[in-house]
Amino acid sequence: MIDLDKPEIYAQLDPADMLERIAELPDQCQAGWALGQALELPDDYRRVDKVVIAGMGGSAIGGSVAAALAAPECHAPIVVVRDYDLPAFAAGPGTLVIGSSYSGNTEETLAAFEQARARGCKLLVMATGGKLAALAHQYNAPWLRYDYPACPRATLGYSVAPLLALLGRLGLARDYTPDMQEAVAVMRAWQAEIAPSMPVSRNSAKRLAGQMMGRCVAIWGSSVLAEAARRFKGQLNENAKTWSYFETLPEADHNAIEGTVFPDALTKLFVLFLTSPLDHPRTQLRCHLSRESLMTAGVNTDELAARGQSALAQVLGVIHYTDYVSAYLALLYETDPSAMQAILGLKQRMADS
Repeated sequence: MIDLDKPEIYAQLDPADMLERIAELPDQCQAGWALGQALELPDDYRRVDKVVIAGMGGSAIGGSVAAALAAPECHAPIVVVRDYDLPAFAAGPGTLVIGSSYSGNTEETLAAFEQARARGCKLLVMATGGKLAALAHQYNAPWLRYDYPACPRATLGYSVAPLLALLGRLGLARDYTPDMQEAVAVMRAWQAEIAPSMPVSRNSAKRLAGQMMGRCVAIWGSSVLAEAARRFKGQLNENAKTWSYFETLPEADHNAIEGTVFPDALTKLFVLFLTSPLDHPRTQLRCHLSRESLMTAGVNTDELAARGQSALAQVLGVIHYTDYVSAYLALLYETDPSAMQAILGLKQRMADS
């Protein structure tokens, strides 16, 4: 079995240095925040009353996190579309459609963006370049450009931080500056405990990856941590090349909790609960009772408690932690966390069809 305390395995199994990209998330958030604050916006963009963020995969999760954070205080709906088509309400100058694509060439995002243009929506682009950037130039739309060579999933800071900055500037959310500062501090402090240099005996992220090895992982979260659960699910898929799924509380207590009878090999299931003191008190109770019920049914479980005071610090801290776990699990499986053979292969088949 791979020894995560041996430095030589990191260069061997992680040649593109995914772990270093993960380590840079706090810096990405600071840089992305500055970009969001500096982007020039037309004055009439402050009059929008609906926001749609069009994106896929790693380019969409930032939108989901921003929408979940803003939901309790924003009177305008913020919707993330992971598809080719926009909802019917996304039409006219009162709707801002943000096309988010790392490459700028994601076909679903391009289709939704063109649809937004045809419907007379206000437009904004977040991309490194590609066709989406060309459309921003063609349609005279603001383009938030960032240059950061990495897999799209390793650029979260450049999607979530600018979006939160822009929502504040548009008057749709409060100023998240102090929350972002706290989030960066929480991530950096936690990173010191779980970095590759920290041995397994003192590294809870390495140990958690070990618990997940050979098991199908389910992540349960509520409120804004539901988006951290979604993110971790995707990171396990893409980095560790393992099957995973996520559930949200309290909804999971109305269906998933009953699914512990068949098949009978539940020892191959591992459920991680993401918890926060900001969760609704009844949801906190549900989490405790649900975990107890699953363990009684023979399911392996664990809990990851968020750190920090603000919801932003908690969700980014948990995301940063679980990103590390996904990379460590990839190494335990002796696979390159940056590889994307299945995704790239499918994209090529789509392009050829």
